[in-house]
Amino acid sequence: MSSNLATKLREGTKKSHSMAENTGFIACFLKGTVEKNSYRKLVSNLYFVYSAMEEEMERQKNHPIVAQIYFPELNRKSALEQDLYYYYGPNWREQVAPSPATEKYIDRIREVSNTAPELLVAHSYTRYLGDLSGGQILKGIAQRGMNLSDGEGTNFYEFKTISNEKAFKQKYRQAMNELPVDEATVDRIVAEANDAFGKNMTMFKELEGSLIKAIGVMLFNSLTRRRNRGSTELATAE
Repeated sequence: MSSNLATKLREGTKKSHSMAENTGFIACFLKGTVEKNSYRKLVSNLYFVYSAMEEEMERQKNHPIVAQIYFPELNRKSALEQDLYYYYGPNWREQVAPSPATEKYIDRIREVSNTAPELLVAHSYTRYLGDLSGGQILKGIAQRGMNLSDGEGTNFYEFKTISNEKAFKQKYRQAMNELPVDEATVDRIVAEANDAFGKNMTMFKELEGSLIKAIGVMLFNSLTRRRNRGSTELATAE
């Protein structure tokens, strides 16, 4: 019997999804305002989130529910490591650390795995379905916003072992719909997904300060250049 979990997750997280997309950091990103230092901090935080999630998914891969949506081809840790190498250099491990919001996100993933592994479905859905759905669009925005060449710093968006992302999403949703879960468990998974969106939002909001500061510096430098150029032109005219 189908649990219709995929549909219930989509419908039950619409508000949270919209709120996450409207945080200042993500809203700026979607409009093409991408600042490299803020972005590499995002990559760093995502690295710790995915490392924890994928470690716990691996640990619980024989769980009767987790096993049904365990697809190692979705793993992002290795891709994020490549991006961190690009942004921070060969000693990147010594330079990155999870932010306070990221620490709380990781703690929740560990807690869920230890006490209610079936709720890992919510964390998997929240991250991977979004990555598959908007990955190529976000990759293009990052490339244009930071003047990146193809393959530079955007490995996170590349699912190299998945040839057809649309077909894979259908496969993933079907697997969720066929999970042996009752209505109470479905409700708990939807609630956990909403909480995961909330933790993502808090993580994004931490980055807003760095982004606003960077935009301020960019505007100040732009105005200074214009002012200097105007002074030079005036002096030349005299």
